[in-house]
Amino acid sequence: MNNWLYLAAAITAEIIATSLLKSSEGFTRLWPSLIVVAGYCCAFFFLSLTLRTIPIGVAYAIWSGAGIVLVTLIAWLVLGQKIDLPGLIGIGLILSGVVVLNLFSKTGGH
Repeated sequence: MNNWLYLAAAITAEIIATSLLKSSEGFTRLWPSLIVVAGYCCAFFFLSLTLRTIPIGVAYAIWSGAGIVLVTLIAWLVLGQKIDLPGLIGIGLILSGVVVLNLFSKTGGH
């Protein structure tokens, strides 16, 4: 169970880092830049802990898929990014893939 918490921490750290990447303005602003670097370091650290029991392909698929969906949601809600119908369909397919992988695949290590 701890490995799934590590994966959730990796996803959370990656979402924070990615969400602040634009605010760093090409790493010219100190505090957003430090948070981005720390967030990615934490994300990879927790992802490495996850890999003790969850296969890398499964962990990475969940990490990246959840990250894509959640960062897009933050970009839409906070940054005012527009999402069209094909974008929504694509994000829905990514989310569906993560759900199928978690609930139905026997390769998930759970």
